Amino acid sequence: MRDFFTQHHFLEIDTPIRIPAPAPEPFIAALPAGDWYLQTSPELCMKRLLAAGYSRIFQICKCFRKEERGNRHLEEFTMLEWYELGATYHDLMNRCETLFLFICDILQLEKGIRYRRHYTDMTPPWERLSVEDAFIQYSSLTMEEAIIADKFDEIIAFDIEPNLGLDKPTFLYDYPATTCPLAAPQPDQPHLAQRFELYIGGLELCNGFTELTNPDEQRRRFAEELTRRQNTGQAVYPMPEKFLDDLHRMPEAAGNALGLDRLIMLFAETERIDEVVAFTPEEL
Repeated sequence: MRDFFTQHHFLEIDTPIRIPAPAPEPFIAALPAGDWYLQTSPELCMKRLLAAGYSRIFQICKCFRKEERGNRHLEEFTMLEWYELGATYHDLMNRCETLFLFICDILQLEKGIRYRRHYTDMTPPWERLSVEDAFIQYSSLTMEEAIIADKFDEIIAFDIEPNLGLDKPTFLYDYPATTCPLAAPQPDQPHLAQRFELYIGGLELCNGFTELTNPDEQRRRFAEELTRRQNTGQAVYPMPEKFLDDLHRMPEAAGNALGLDRLIMLFAETERIDEVVAFTPEEL
């Protein structure tokens, strides 16, 4: 993966994993580390580097999310994250295709992956399916009805995800704006975010979007999420002021976060994350 990004003129960078204020996001809880927090993602620091003039950057690092444990989740995991100035989420989808084909070529997989008893043909172009169309295809509710009934995430997890990326990798795109407070809205449909997730064999692998670069709107969204967290008895974080200050100088960009442990699960043909890490929490 390092070879791929350096060949495409990305600079590998390294940012602190202990930070004073994580991004307030729905359903993501940060682990305290003294008076600060372990990063849930390197996103805020990497965007500050974009604002400082670095145009193409990537990082492979440890991330931490509280109370995440399952066959596909660990509280401590490894993330690949990259950002490109002047790019949109459509550009990132194309970059994902070339990255995965690069890996398949190195591993001599002849552009196909077998996972969960399915053979996924990696030959481009890959499927691109809007969230709205996915609800029409796989759910008895529309996307809007699911949001009103507070069943959006449940239907995504149990009805839609298992059907994605079986024959071809699938980009699920144009999520409701409320699901991603850091993503730019669609210009003509502001209730939708310029966001996608990639699925292969029913496995979610990455989350990418066109970045929101309006600092006032970003502050409003963060404040709204912090209020929601307070009202539901969750930890309330400090406002990431230095990130918001730098956002005034950040050009248009897009970024993508890819779980490396899950990527290795895919190529190792295992459904348990425990099998691709040296130590699970229970073994320490």
